[in-house]
Amino acid sequence: MKKIDSNELKSLAGEVLDIEARALIELKERIDKNFFNVIKILYSCKGKIVVTGVGKAGIIGQKFSATLSSTGSSSFWVHSAEAVHGDLGRIEDDDVVFVLSYSGETEEIKNLIPFVKKIGAKIVALTGNRKSNLARYSDAFVDVRVEKEACPLGLAPTTSTTAMLAMCDVIAVCLQKMRGFKEKDFAFFHPRGSLGRKLLLKTRDIMRKGKFNPVVEENTLVKDVLVKITSAHAGAVSIVDKDGKLVGIFTDGDLRRHLGDERGILHRKIKEVMTKTPTVVYEDDLASEALKILENKKIDEVPVVDRSFRVVGMLDVQDLISAGIV
Repeated sequence: MKKIDSNELKSLAGEVLDIEARALIELKERIDKNFFNVIKILYSCKGKIVVTGVGKAGIIGQKFSATLSSTGSSSFWVHSAEAVHGDLGRIEDDDVVFVLSYSGETEEIKNLIPFVKKIGAKIVALTGNRKSNLARYSDAFVDVRVEKEACPLGLAPTTSTTAMLAMCDVIAVCLQKMRGFKEKDFAFFHPRGSLGRKLLLKTRDIMRKGKFNPVVEENTLVKDVLVKITSAHAGAVSIVDKDGKLVGIFTDGDLRRHLGDERGILHRKIKEVMTKTPTVVYEDDLASEALKILENKKIDEVPVVDRSFRVVGMLDVQDLISAGIV
């Protein structure tokens, strides 16, 4: 195996990046009427955007289809060879078939085109050959030709696939913008992602409730309150009036402060030593907003109430950490 010194390797790496960077810059010149026609057809699609291709272009197509689906343009992927073996049945006349083929002459693509035409679906494409069969029979196409591949042999798809991937991203982002796709929409399609958790999770989804949410009436003795907190494995208790509405909170920090300067605290009523008008969060608040409240107030726990100010839970910073909000 040939030895390559670090300087030679650095030079080669830089050359590859330069070649691909130049190709991407040159793509800006292809933002022309053909590009706008492709966007117009995709944006007007009443069905689904069916992405197809083979080889390396097909792999790019799979990523493109996934990006479309997660940014507001319904899409699915079909392998060009599988399409003529039954998967054509998934394509309907109100769909748009998006074909990726650098040469535009791939046999599987050429075999597929007549059947798509017969179904009645429109065809748009990315190709590096403006005179290819694919370009000729497409309703619109974007030219993604590159000057040279970064591969030293000029054979392996490198610069050409980079150009395809970049143009696919351009198209997806343009459609996303045109459809008015917002953060909340993105979060809906990514509910298990960090953004989805921050934008969708409500306080009610992660708060402590039931036996883990200690609540006592304001005339309860402190000694009984401590039993309640201990049994709930909690660090605080919510105090309510006779109507069940929140009037205060008592934390382990409050206990330590009162033990230092008061005698007989265990036999006092909790309303005498509680923190009145405590900070609260509402059950329908976003968990991310609740986190901001805890951080701004520099507290670890906060009662959760409904719009009638009745206690429905307790939120601890550890709950936010567990839910991935922090």
